[in-house]
Amino acid sequence: MPKALVTGSAGFIGFHLCQRLLADGYEVIGLDAMTDYYDVTLKQRRQAMLLQAPGFRAVTDRIERDGVLQELIAAERPDVIVHLAAQAGVRYSIDNPQSYVEANLIGTFKLLEAVRATPCAHLLMASTSSVYGANTEMPYAEGHKADTQMSFYAATKKANEAMGHSYAHLYDLPITMFRFFTVYGPWGRPDMALFKFTKAILNGEAIDVYNHGDMRRDFTYIDDLVQGIRLLIDAVPERPGDGVVADGDSLSPVAPFRVVNIGNSEPVQLLAFIEAIEAAIGQKARRNYMEMQPGDVPATWADASLLQTLTGHRPQTDVTAGVAAFVDWYRDYYGV
Repeated sequence: MPKALVTGSAGFIGFHLCQRLLADGYEVIGLDAMTDYYDVTLKQRRQAMLLQAPGFRAVTDRIERDGVLQELIAAERPDVIVHLAAQAGVRYSIDNPQSYVEANLIGTFKLLEAVRATPCAHLLMASTSSVYGANTEMPYAEGHKADTQMSFYAATKKANEAMGHSYAHLYDLPITMFRFFTVYGPWGRPDMALFKFTKAILNGEAIDVYNHGDMRRDFTYIDDLVQGIRLLIDAVPERPGDGVVADGDSLSPVAPFRVVNIGNSEPVQLLAFIEAIEAAIGQKARRNYMEMQPGDVPATWADASLLQTLTGHRPQTDVTAGVAAFVDWYRDYYGV
Protein backbone atom coordinates (compact mmCIF):
# COMPACT_ATOMS: atom_id res chain seq x y z
CA MET A 1 0.00 0.00 0.00
CA PRO A 2 1.59 3.31 -1.04
CA LYS A 3 1.81 5.98 1.62
CA ALA A 4 1.09 9.68 1.15
CA LEU A 5 1.59 12.64 3.45
CA VAL A 6 -0.82 15.51 2.77
CA THR A 7 -0.21 18.81 4.54
CA GLY A 8 -3.31 20.96 4.96
CA SER A 9 -5.43 17.80 4.99
CA ALA A 10 -8.41 19.39 6.78
CA GLY A 11 -8.52 22.24 4.27
CA PHE A 12 -10.85 22.42 1.30
CA ILE A 13 -8.49 20.95 -1.29
CA GLY A 14 -6.64 18.71 1.15
CA PHE A 15 -9.86 17.08 2.32
CA HIS A 16 -10.96 16.20 -1.21
CA LEU A 17 -7.49 14.98 -2.19
CA CYS A 18 -7.25 12.75 0.89
CA GLN A 19 -10.62 11.22 0.03
CA ARG A 20 -9.39 10.47 -3.48
CA LEU A 21 -6.09 8.96 -2.33
CA LEU A 22 -7.86 6.78 0.22
CA ALA A 23 -10.27 5.57 -2.48
CA ASP A 24 -7.25 4.72 -4.64
CA GLY A 25 -5.76 2.51 -1.93
CA TYR A 26 -3.26 4.89 -0.36
CA GLU A 27 -2.43 5.00 3.32
CA VAL A 28 -2.74 8.73 4.10
CA ILE A 29 -1.23 10.78 6.90
CA GLY A 30 -2.93 14.16 7.14
CA LEU A 31 -1.13 17.05 8.82
CA ASP A 32 -3.12 20.18 9.62
CA ALA A 33 -2.77 23.02 12.13
CA MET A 34 -6.56 23.55 12.36
CA THR A 35 -6.02 27.32 12.44
CA ASP A 36 -8.91 29.73 12.92
CA TYR A 37 -8.43 31.69 9.67
CA TYR A 38 -11.98 30.51 8.99
CA ASP A 39 -14.56 28.40 10.87
CA VAL A 40 -12.62 25.61 12.58
CA THR A 41 -15.83 23.58 12.86
CA LEU A 42 -15.80 23.13 9.08
CA LYS A 43 -12.25 21.78 9.24
CA GLN A 44 -13.19 19.50 12.11
CA ARG A 45 -16.13 18.10 10.14
CA ARG A 46 -13.91 17.40 7.15
CA GLN A 47 -11.32 15.67 9.33
CA ALA A 48 -13.97 13.63 11.12
CA MET A 49 -15.12 12.29 7.74
CA LEU A 50 -11.56 11.37 6.79
CA LEU A 51 -11.03 9.59 10.10
CA GLN A 52 -13.83 7.20 9.21
CA ALA A 53 -11.45 5.59 6.72
CA PRO A 54 -9.12 3.01 8.31
CA GLY A 55 -6.24 4.13 6.10
CA PHE A 56 -6.23 7.73 7.38
CA ARG A 57 -4.33 9.14 10.34
CA ALA A 58 -4.45 12.76 11.47
CA VAL A 59 -1.64 14.82 12.97
CA THR A 60 -2.45 18.27 14.35
CA ASP A 61 0.52 20.63 14.32
CA ARG A 62 2.06 23.59 12.50
CA ILE A 63 4.41 22.91 9.63
CA GLU A 64 6.63 25.82 10.65
CA ARG A 65 7.25 24.47 14.16
CA ASP A 66 10.78 23.13 14.56
CA GLY A 67 11.08 19.38 14.13
CA VAL A 68 7.46 18.62 13.19
CA LEU A 69 8.02 17.73 9.54
CA GLN A 70 11.55 16.43 10.05
CA GLU A 71 10.41 13.89 12.64
CA LEU A 72 7.14 12.97 10.91
CA ILE A 73 8.71 12.32 7.51
CA ALA A 74 11.66 10.43 9.00
CA ALA A 75 9.29 8.19 10.96
CA GLU A 76 6.68 7.60 8.24
CA ARG A 77 8.84 7.67 5.09
CA PRO A 78 5.94 8.50 2.74
CA ASP A 79 6.25 7.62 -0.93
CA VAL A 80 4.51 10.84 -1.96
CA ILE A 81 4.11 14.20 -0.25
CA VAL A 82 1.49 16.72 -1.36
CA HIS A 83 2.08 20.10 0.27
CA LEU A 84 -1.14 22.09 0.48
CA ALA A 85 -0.74 23.69 3.93
CA ALA A 86 -0.46 27.46 3.58
CA GLN A 87 -1.89 30.72 4.74
CA ALA A 88 -4.35 31.40 1.93
CA GLY A 89 -6.13 34.54 0.76
CA VAL A 90 -5.04 37.51 -1.33
CA ARG A 91 -6.76 40.18 0.76
CA TYR A 92 -5.82 38.79 4.17
CA SER A 93 -2.15 39.02 3.19
CA ILE A 94 -2.48 42.80 3.27
CA ASP A 95 -3.73 42.76 6.86
CA ASN A 96 -1.57 39.98 8.29
CA PRO A 97 1.56 39.40 6.18
CA GLN A 98 3.47 37.84 9.10
CA SER A 99 1.26 34.74 8.97
CA TYR A 100 2.29 34.25 5.33
CA VAL A 101 5.97 34.45 6.23
CA GLU A 102 5.52 31.82 8.92
CA ALA A 103 3.31 29.31 7.09
CA ASN A 104 4.25 29.81 3.45
CA LEU A 105 7.94 30.66 3.63
CA ILE A 106 9.24 29.14 6.86
CA GLY A 107 6.82 26.19 6.70
CA THR A 108 7.80 25.33 3.13
CA PHE A 109 11.48 25.70 3.99
CA LYS A 110 11.04 23.26 6.87
CA LEU A 111 9.34 20.82 4.48
CA LEU A 112 12.13 21.04 1.92
CA GLU A 113 14.73 20.45 4.61
CA ALA A 114 12.79 17.45 5.89
CA VAL A 115 12.54 15.96 2.40
CA ARG A 116 16.24 16.60 1.83
CA ALA A 117 16.95 14.53 4.94
CA THR A 118 14.41 11.81 4.06
CA PRO A 119 13.71 11.90 0.30
CA CYS A 120 10.43 10.69 -1.18
CA ALA A 121 9.62 9.51 -4.69
CA HIS A 122 7.73 12.71 -5.55
CA LEU A 123 7.05 15.99 -3.75
CA LEU A 124 4.15 18.02 -5.11
CA MET A 125 3.57 21.56 -3.84
CA ALA A 126 0.71 24.00 -4.33
CA SER A 127 1.26 27.30 -6.03
CA THR A 128 -1.38 29.66 -7.45
CA SER A 129 -2.46 31.47 -10.58
CA SER A 130 -1.83 34.65 -8.59
CA VAL A 131 1.90 34.32 -9.35
CA TYR A 132 1.21 35.56 -12.88
CA GLY A 133 0.37 38.92 -11.30
CA ALA A 134 0.30 41.87 -13.70
CA ASN A 135 1.03 39.69 -16.73
CA THR A 136 -1.62 40.45 -19.36
CA GLU A 137 -0.59 37.79 -21.90
CA MET A 138 -3.36 35.18 -21.78
CA PRO A 139 -4.07 32.35 -21.51
CA TYR A 140 -1.36 32.00 -18.88
CA ALA A 141 1.24 29.38 -19.82
CA GLU A 142 3.81 27.98 -17.42
CA GLY A 143 6.65 29.60 -19.37
CA HIS A 144 5.19 33.09 -19.21
CA LYS A 145 6.86 35.82 -17.18
CA ALA A 146 5.73 35.68 -13.55
CA ASP A 147 7.75 38.39 -11.83
CA THR A 148 5.10 41.01 -11.06
CA GLN A 149 3.03 39.60 -8.18
CA MET A 150 0.22 41.86 -7.00
CA SER A 151 -0.16 40.55 -3.44
CA PHE A 152 2.16 39.31 -0.72
CA TYR A 153 0.31 35.98 -0.81
CA ALA A 154 1.31 35.59 -4.46
CA ALA A 155 4.86 36.67 -3.68
CA THR A 156 5.22 33.93 -1.06
CA LYS A 157 3.95 31.33 -3.52
CA LYS A 158 6.38 32.48 -6.21
CA ALA A 159 9.11 32.24 -3.59
CA ASN A 160 8.00 28.66 -2.89
CA GLU A 161 8.49 27.83 -6.56
CA ALA A 162 12.02 29.26 -6.52
CA MET A 163 12.82 27.46 -3.25
CA GLY A 164 11.52 24.19 -4.68
CA HIS A 165 13.61 24.53 -7.83
CA SER A 166 16.80 25.16 -5.89
CA TYR A 167 16.28 22.06 -3.72
CA ALA A 168 15.37 19.96 -6.76
CA HIS A 169 18.59 21.05 -8.45
CA LEU A 170 20.89 20.75 -5.44
CA TYR A 171 19.58 17.49 -4.00
CA ASP A 172 17.97 15.80 -7.01
CA LEU A 173 14.50 15.86 -5.41
CA PRO A 174 11.64 15.31 -7.92
CA ILE A 175 9.30 18.27 -7.36
CA THR A 176 6.13 19.34 -9.18
CA MET A 177 4.53 22.70 -8.45
CA PHE A 178 0.91 23.12 -9.53
CA ARG A 179 -0.72 26.49 -10.04
CA PHE A 180 -4.41 26.43 -9.06
CA PHE A 181 -6.99 28.63 -10.74
CA THR A 182 -9.91 29.76 -8.49
CA VAL A 183 -10.97 26.41 -7.10
CA TYR A 184 -14.58 25.99 -5.95
CA GLY A 185 -17.04 23.27 -4.99
CA PRO A 186 -18.65 21.49 -2.01
CA TRP A 187 -16.88 21.92 1.35
CA GLY A 188 -15.29 25.11 0.00
CA ARG A 189 -13.69 27.91 2.00
CA PRO A 190 -15.97 30.52 3.63
CA ASP A 191 -13.65 33.35 2.55
CA MET A 192 -14.16 32.58 -1.15
CA ALA A 193 -16.65 34.46 -3.30
CA LEU A 194 -18.96 31.51 -4.00
CA PHE A 195 -19.41 30.78 -0.29
CA LYS A 196 -19.88 34.45 0.60
CA PHE A 197 -22.34 35.09 -2.23
CA THR A 198 -24.42 31.98 -1.50
CA LYS A 199 -24.64 32.81 2.20
CA ALA A 200 -25.58 36.45 1.56
CA ILE A 201 -28.23 35.69 -1.06
CA LEU A 202 -29.89 33.06 1.13
CA ASN A 203 -29.87 35.54 4.04
CA GLY A 204 -31.33 38.32 1.90
CA GLU A 205 -28.16 40.39 2.24
CA ALA A 206 -26.37 42.38 -0.45
CA ILE A 207 -23.23 40.98 -2.05
CA ASP A 208 -20.07 43.03 -2.70
CA VAL A 209 -19.20 42.98 -6.40
CA TYR A 210 -15.68 44.29 -6.92
CA ASN A 211 -14.51 46.27 -9.95
CA HIS A 212 -18.22 46.70 -10.74
CA GLY A 213 -18.29 43.10 -11.95
CA ASP A 214 -15.72 43.68 -14.68
CA MET A 215 -13.61 40.68 -13.72
CA ARG A 216 -13.02 37.24 -15.20
CA ARG A 217 -11.88 34.12 -13.41
CA ASP A 218 -10.92 30.67 -14.62
CA PHE A 219 -13.14 28.82 -12.14
CA THR A 220 -11.91 25.24 -11.58
CA TYR A 221 -14.19 22.64 -10.00
CA ILE A 222 -12.67 20.74 -7.10
CA ASP A 223 -13.10 17.28 -8.68
CA ASP A 224 -11.21 18.42 -11.77
CA LEU A 225 -8.41 19.80 -9.64
CA VAL A 226 -8.09 16.66 -7.54
CA GLN A 227 -8.04 14.50 -10.66
CA GLY A 228 -5.20 16.64 -12.01
CA ILE A 229 -3.18 16.32 -8.80
CA ARG A 230 -3.80 12.59 -8.59
CA LEU A 231 -2.55 12.04 -12.12
CA LEU A 232 0.45 14.33 -11.65
CA ILE A 233 1.57 12.17 -8.72
CA ASP A 234 2.46 9.52 -11.32
CA ALA A 235 4.09 12.04 -13.69
CA VAL A 236 7.38 12.27 -11.83
CA PRO A 237 9.76 14.84 -13.34
CA GLU A 238 13.22 13.63 -14.28
CA ARG A 239 16.33 15.75 -14.67
CA PRO A 240 17.05 15.95 -18.43
CA GLY A 241 20.41 14.34 -19.03
CA ASP A 242 21.35 16.62 -21.92
CA GLY A 243 19.58 19.73 -20.62
CA VAL A 244 17.16 19.67 -23.56
CA VAL A 245 13.48 20.20 -22.76
CA ALA A 246 10.61 19.57 -25.18
CA ASP A 247 8.66 22.54 -26.48
CA GLY A 248 5.75 23.38 -24.22
CA ASP A 249 7.21 21.56 -21.22
CA SER A 250 8.11 23.56 -18.11
CA LEU A 251 10.62 20.92 -16.97
CA SER A 252 13.78 22.58 -15.70
CA PRO A 253 16.89 21.98 -17.84
CA VAL A 254 18.94 21.54 -14.64
CA ALA A 255 16.61 19.83 -12.16
CA PRO A 256 13.80 17.26 -11.81
CA PHE A 257 11.39 20.15 -11.38
CA ARG A 258 8.24 21.18 -13.23
CA VAL A 259 5.44 23.76 -12.91
CA VAL A 260 1.95 22.80 -14.15
CA ASN A 261 -1.23 24.85 -14.49
CA ILE A 262 -4.48 23.23 -13.34
CA GLY A 263 -7.37 25.33 -14.61
CA ASN A 264 -10.58 25.07 -16.56
CA SER A 265 -9.18 27.07 -19.51
CA GLU A 266 -12.44 28.99 -19.80
CA PRO A 267 -12.59 32.37 -18.02
CA VAL A 268 -16.05 33.35 -16.81
CA GLN A 269 -17.29 36.88 -16.21
CA LEU A 270 -17.96 37.55 -12.53
CA LEU A 271 -21.49 38.68 -13.34
CA ALA A 272 -22.16 35.40 -15.17
CA PHE A 273 -20.85 33.53 -12.13
CA ILE A 274 -23.26 35.45 -9.92
CA GLU A 275 -26.11 34.65 -12.30
CA ALA A 276 -25.24 30.94 -12.00
CA ILE A 277 -25.50 31.23 -8.20
CA GLU A 278 -28.82 33.05 -8.49
CA ALA A 279 -30.16 30.35 -10.80
CA ALA A 280 -29.05 27.56 -8.46
CA ILE A 281 -30.62 29.26 -5.45
CA GLY A 282 -33.70 30.51 -7.28
CA GLN A 283 -33.29 34.01 -5.90
CA LYS A 284 -31.82 37.26 -7.20
CA ALA A 285 -28.96 38.96 -5.40
CA ARG A 286 -28.90 42.53 -4.21
CA ARG A 287 -25.60 43.85 -5.53
CA ASN A 288 -23.27 46.39 -3.98
CA TYR A 289 -20.90 47.46 -6.76
CA MET A 290 -17.44 48.44 -5.55
CA GLU A 291 -13.98 49.41 -6.80
CA MET A 292 -11.23 46.84 -7.34
CA GLN A 293 -9.57 45.70 -4.13
CA PRO A 294 -5.79 46.03 -3.66
CA GLY A 295 -3.95 42.86 -4.68
CA ASP A 296 -6.67 41.67 -7.07
CA VAL A 297 -6.18 41.13 -10.80
CA PRO A 298 -8.91 41.74 -13.41
CA ALA A 299 -8.64 38.33 -15.07
CA THR A 300 -7.14 34.82 -14.93
CA TRP A 301 -7.08 32.25 -17.70
CA ALA A 302 -5.14 28.98 -17.71
CA ASP A 303 -3.44 27.26 -20.59
CA ALA A 304 -3.79 23.67 -19.33
CA SER A 305 -2.27 21.98 -22.36
CA LEU A 306 0.80 20.80 -20.43
CA LEU A 307 -1.43 19.10 -17.85
CA GLN A 308 -3.23 17.34 -20.69
CA THR A 309 0.05 16.30 -22.32
CA LEU A 310 1.40 14.87 -19.07
CA THR A 311 -1.77 13.19 -17.79
CA GLY A 312 -4.41 13.09 -20.54
CA HIS A 313 -6.67 15.12 -18.22
CA ARG A 314 -8.21 18.49 -18.93
CA PRO A 315 -10.59 20.15 -16.42
CA GLN A 316 -13.94 20.78 -18.07
CA THR A 317 -16.75 21.00 -15.48
CA ASP A 318 -19.17 23.71 -16.54
CA VAL A 319 -19.51 26.50 -14.00
CA THR A 320 -23.31 26.16 -13.93
CA ALA A 321 -23.11 22.51 -12.88
CA GLY A 322 -20.29 23.17 -10.43
CA VAL A 323 -22.08 26.06 -8.74
CA ALA A 324 -25.29 24.03 -8.47
CA ALA A 325 -23.36 21.23 -6.74
CA PHE A 326 -21.95 23.71 -4.23
CA VAL A 327 -25.35 25.25 -3.51
CA ASP A 328 -26.84 21.79 -2.96
CA TRP A 329 -24.04 21.01 -0.48
CA TYR A 330 -24.43 24.37 1.28
CA ARG A 331 -28.19 23.93 1.73
CA ASP A 332 -27.69 20.44 3.09
CA TYR A 333 -24.79 21.34 5.39
CA TYR A 334 -26.46 24.40 6.91
CA GLY A 335 -30.05 23.15 6.65
CA VAL A 336 -31.31 26.12 4.63
